[in-house]
Amino acid sequence: DTGVGMEREVLERIFDPFFTTRPTGEGSGMGLSVVHGIVRSHGGFVTVRSEPGKGSEFNVHLPVVAAEGEEGAAKDSAAPRGTERILFVDDEQVLVDMTREMLEGFGYRVTAVSDSRKALDLFLSAPDAYDVVITDITMPGMTGDALVGAVLRERPNLPVIICTGFSERVSEAEAKKIGARALLLKPFSMPGIARLVRAVLDGGPGGRKR
Repeated sequence: DTGVGMEREVLERIFDPFFTTRPTGEGSGMGLSVVHGIVRSHGGFVTVRSEPGKGSEFNVHLPVVAAEGEEGAAKDSAAPRGTERILFVDDEQVLVDMTREMLEGFGYRVTAVSDSRKALDLFLSAPDAYDVVITDITMPGMTGDALVGAVLRERPNLPVIICTGFSERVSEAEAKKIGARALLLKPFSMPGIARLVRAVLDGGPGGRKR
């Protein structure tokens, strides 16, 4: 990282969910938290070195896989897969990119965008092009509940998953009142989102998942 570097007080909190040094409205503080969670779910860890005025260095350590197609294949097969079409919406670009890669890794065809109004335009231009919509609830421009309402007016039976890092703001009951089939809490794991997407697409119970 070629930025200005970090003081120790900031460095000690960078992986905390929702911690950010950016001005209000310019970042959710979830990016590094999600990265940290994904790396840990694979048995790895992240180290950071940083000095004010000298930038920062991040190192991601992952365990070595003994043989292709053995341990890795077993972990992959434990999470359900699919080929359906997903529209994923979140205003945090790093989360958009990582979630798209995660879902594509499970076989899904994914359209992932960081602008909720653009997401609605894409949906309205081809309402039948998606099998499920996953959207954050707190976004600038158009909130997730407004997006869900617009989507369901066009396709009332389309499965929708509400994604949020603020569980105190959105409960399962509130998510379902909005019209969502399930609630997905950030930071979420790869197997967690794979299982929830599959359950919602198959018409099974949703609920609160990580």
